[in-house]
Amino acid sequence: MSSELFSDQLESPVGTVRVIAGPAGVRRVGWQLKAGDAATSGRDPTLGAALRQLREYFAGERQVFELPMDLVGLVGSTRTVLLTLVATVGYGQTISYGELAARSGSGVPARAIGSIMGANPLPLIIPCHRVVAHDGLGGYSGGDPGCGLETKRRLLELEGAMPPTLPL
Repeated sequence: MSSELFSDQLESPVGTVRVIAGPAGVRRVGWQLKAGDAATSGRDPTLGAALRQLREYFAGERQVFELPMDLVGLVGSTRTVLLTLVATVGYGQTISYGELAARSGSGVPARAIGSIMGANPLPLIIPCHRVVAHDGLGGYSGGDPGCGLETKRRLLELEGAMPPTLPL
C-alpha cells in the first residue's frame, strides 16, 4: 500500500478546512494546515470521500462519517479517549470532559481531556467540538485563528446540540 499523502481543502461555514489523506485513511483535518504538510496536492479516493462527506455534514445531510482514519502516532490513552468519543457521542449530543474521562476507562483525569481534544488530528471526524465543560462550552482549538469558541458554538448549533445564537 502506498504511503503517499494527498491534500485538498473545502470552504465551509466555519472557514477553510484542509484535509490530508491517503490509502491508509484520513490523516489530518484542520484549519491551519499547510499544503506542504502533505506530499502531493491532488486526488485520492479517500481524500475525495472525506471532502464529499464533510460537504454533506456542513449541508446538514450527514450525521456519521464513514471514513478510514489513519491515526499514526496516536497511542495509549490519547487513542482510547478519541476512539471512545467517536463511538459513544453522536451527532447532536454533548459530553463533559469528566464524563468522557470516565467513559473512556483510560485513567486520564478530566482536566487532561482538554489537552487530548486539542491534540485531535481529525476535528469534525473525531467530534471534539461535542466535548464541553460541565458549566459551559469549555475550549476549542479548531477554527480560524482566534475563532475557536465561535467555531465550536456554530458546529453545535449546526448539529442542534444548542440553540442558535440570536443576532443583535
